[in-house]
Amino acid sequence: MTTMRFLLSLAVLATAVLATTALPAQEQARRGTSNEQLIDDRLRQSVARAHQWLAARQHKDGYWAELVGYKLNTNYETVDNAQLPHVGVTALALMSYLAGGHLPDRGKYGDVLHRGIDFVLTCAQDDGQITLNGTRMYSHAFATLFLAEVYGMVDRADVKRVLQRSVDLIVDSQNAEGGWRYRPFARESDMSITVCQVLALRSARNVGIHVPITTIKNAQNYVYRSAVSSNDRTYRGGMRGAWGDDGGSFRYQNREHTRATFPLTAAGVTTLYAAGEYDSPIIRDALDYLDRRMSSFSSESQGHYFFYYGHYYAVQAYYITGDPKWTQYFRKIKAILLDQQRADGSWECHTGPGDAFGTAVASLILQIPLQYLPIFQR
Repeated sequence: MTTMRFLLSLAVLATAVLATTALPAQEQARRGTSNEQLIDDRLRQSVARAHQWLAARQHKDGYWAELVGYKLNTNYETVDNAQLPHVGVTALALMSYLAGGHLPDRGKYGDVLHRGIDFVLTCAQDDGQITLNGTRMYSHAFATLFLAEVYGMVDRADVKRVLQRSVDLIVDSQNAEGGWRYRPFARESDMSITVCQVLALRSARNVGIHVPITTIKNAQNYVYRSAVSSNDRTYRGGMRGAWGDDGGSFRYQNREHTRATFPLTAAGVTTLYAAGEYDSPIIRDALDYLDRRMSSFSSESQGHYFFYYGHYYAVQAYYITGDPKWTQYFRKIKAILLDQQRADGSWECHTGPGDAFGTAVASLILQIPLQYLPIFQR
């Protein structure tokens, strides 16, 4: 193990120890006063039930089976009517355990993580893409992000090898627009795919995997070009809640008459933060847009995969922004998620991959204030 890997492992181990043994004062010092005030027994119990529900549904081979498919307008088009091993949902579920301070091969969920790592690695193809049963670049990015986050926690050469190749695929398949699409090497881009790739690249860079700075800058410029200004007449008079007619939002694609929504705007802000841009009028306008649209978006999209991925990026955007917006946002989304959780610990996803997806993302969102995952730290 290299010196850097050794130090990373020590840091992760120290974090895990704090997760189970730290005194409240120590946790408060690590997280900050505002975060500590957001964490209560109801939140902890909610996450514990979610982890129990997920663990009971993990296949012995390490995966979670869900509907594999892709977005089609506001629907979810499946490649097969049956539930299949889903590498993207598996990566998100495993991330939820990491977000709670759990480590591979240690503690209550050590075996869940160990088997999950093995499964994700088996999905790596010769060209570097991590895919199974027709999953696309969404799943590749989530799997890459998971491997980058777990890299410092395990001493495994196969994790580094697969991680580097998956990062290389993302870098190589960035198109001339500066973004990514559903398939590698596509000519078009969209915001929902681009944000996944940039977060994966940022996490990989954090653990020492080589990522060209030009790749990040090109993605940053793509996001800037996707911003909708208040005087952009293309977006005025559009459907309420679907178009950025009052400015501050981000487009799905860089073309006329493409939608600009709460999830896409949250994705745009998170991408800029991941690219190293923290202070821009565009970001401030986007956060104001998110403030205005949160209530209507949340009530209209509950149970839809739009709700989960929208708040997956919104919680990151607000968290990095900091107070007072962060605390105000998290109190609202926390209340919504706790009220939506079923008695068995799961969250419903009636349109999308399924309930394991909803449960993985909802529990990830609730654990952001715990600050155990480096990618979710300020």
